[in-house]
Amino acid sequence: MNQSVSLAPNLEEHTHENPVVTKQLFVKQLIVLVLEMLLALPLGLLLAKFQIGRIAWIFGGIAAGTVVLQGCRIFYEYFPQPNRTARKVGMALVGLTVGASNSHANLASVASGIPIFIFLTLFMLLSGSCIGYIYSRLSKTNLLTAMLATVPGGVGIMAAIAADYNKNVTLVALVQAIRVTSVVVLIPFVAKTSTGNYYPQTLPINAAWLNFDPSQLGLLLLVLVITGLVVYPAILFKIPAGDFFGALLIGIGFNPLLHWLPFVGDISFSPPPLINLLGQMLLGITIGEYWGDKPNFKKRTIGYALMSVAMTLLAGAIAAILAMQLTSWDWLTCLLVTAPGGSAEMILVSLALNHNVEIVTTGHLVRLIAINSSLPLWLYLFRRLDEQVSEPI
Repeated sequence: MNQSVSLAPNLEEHTHENPVVTKQLFVKQLIVLVLEMLLALPLGLLLAKFQIGRIAWIFGGIAAGTVVLQGCRIFYEYFPQPNRTARKVGMALVGLTVGASNSHANLASVASGIPIFIFLTLFMLLSGSCIGYIYSRLSKTNLLTAMLATVPGGVGIMAAIAADYNKNVTLVALVQAIRVTSVVVLIPFVAKTSTGNYYPQTLPINAAWLNFDPSQLGLLLLVLVITGLVVYPAILFKIPAGDFFGALLIGIGFNPLLHWLPFVGDISFSPPPLINLLGQMLLGITIGEYWGDKPNFKKRTIGYALMSVAMTLLAGAIAAILAMQLTSWDWLTCLLVTAPGGSAEMILVSLALNHNVEIVTTGHLVRLIAINSSLPLWLYLFRRLDEQVSEPI
């Protein structure tokens, strides 16, 4: 297991030195991504046909990412790493869709609830730290590794931090992937069983996925270019969740900007269903890739990982109960706001349900900002605590 982890940085360093190897690696990654998309599309159509709901494409992507990466490992002895660029593109497309859906919402009324969102975020962070400490003691795992594995955050972000500090990347990615997958599967299931009229399928099979009207195509091209120009610098300068935030702001402000321009006229733009579909598939594919990238773990390791995820889900449920006591939100809104991780996915669920999208979006954005902006402090504290715990008595 350690050998497969240590090879990744060496390969990356070598590709920076050799442009030919870099080009070959890019072509291979592109082929893998195309195969995943081709497999995710029929799987998404199949799940949508069985009334799985509007996030059927995420589940199709998860299955496709897992199958293709395992196929590469087993049949071709090719070990591709999870495609972080695909994740960023998916986050940007989802952010654009969510932003456009919130463009007419009264976000000012939600701003009064920011102290509640901050309190819930702190509760989740403290709970994650306690769970990480318990997980570390029980599984005899390095404390910093355990904290990175259990604190609600992005799979890619936490795995990358683990690699930077030479910790167990595969274990961190495993626990984070189990948590995100569990939340993505469980929350829609709970919503489906508890609401009388669950959301319909993603898109009728014979519906138009793309509006071919020249003006709408032109606006789509324009908004994608603007999104790329905004998101790329945000990623380059490592702004926390910049891909999602940047696209979200563009989605919110694009139509008001069009209406403000005197020469445009009465034109309104809404991202076509294809944008949402692609964003969902890319998000699902990257989650599935982390599953397909896993080496063989012992049953004990899997058991402790499941235990920590169960405790994290329980902490999310307690946070939802606290939110119900502190606000006038219904229980489903509280559950969506406090779901531990998969922020983009939970916002998509609220969008699919058409259920208080602005509240769920604001809550998860506050949590993303808080987690990512406080990461240096948390890492410093975790490392100091790790050093103290590991010191001989």
